[in-house]
Amino acid sequence: MLAAGGHGRHIEAGRRDNVLMAATGNTNTEFELRGFNHIALVCRDMAETVAWYEDKLGMKLVKTLELPGGRGQHFFLDMGNGIDGIAFFWFPDAPEGVPGESLHPTWDAEMRLVGDGGGGITAIGSTNHIAFDVAPEKIEEYLVKLRAKGVAVTEITNHSNVRQGGHKADYDPATDDGDVFVRSLYFKDPNGTLLEFACWTTTFDESDVGHQPKTAADLTSRRVPVDA
Repeated sequence: MLAAGGHGRHIEAGRRDNVLMAATGNTNTEFELRGFNHIALVCRDMAETVAWYEDKLGMKLVKTLELPGGRGQHFFLDMGNGIDGIAFFWFPDAPEGVPGESLHPTWDAEMRLVGDGGGGITAIGSTNHIAFDVAPEKIEEYLVKLRAKGVAVTEITNHSNVRQGGHKADYDPATDDGDVFVRSLYFKDPNGTLLEFACWTTTFDESDVGHQPKTAADLTSRRVPVDA
């Protein structure tokens, strides 16, 4: 059924396992993309970063490379399904990340709101955040588990259609009727990269696509693009 406000299809309570973002039967006729092979980020301290991802998130280091000419290192971790990975580069001369440019500006290291949150803005071409998919019935448990591991974590955000993606405090899956489309909790790794555990609570349909995409002409700060 259509959700309240004309968005998505509500997933009944007790039937929300393996909820997909767009469970419409769509297929890619150009490329058979199976998901992300890996996402590559840059770290300050490879030893600290690997230890954090193994200890806090239960991932496993599966491949290490020493880059030629002393240029740095490239290590790969398996998320735990043998398919999806997260990788890190370490460069001896890498600059520090800057909030509002390469780093997400909304929370500090203890996940306390910084000012007005900075609008969540990061630079063009940057990684704003990485969201790991979790089962809806696990997200409260994982919030407690992360905090028990000493990880600073936000409360769960219930992203609502009627609030344009903003938080709905009084979320009840039995009566929400599809208004909340995803639930999230946020935390950071030792490099300041913003991470998220997210679970879909509805599936999208054609009613969820209703906005015209902005273009470079809409930018309020005009800068000359840097050639890749």
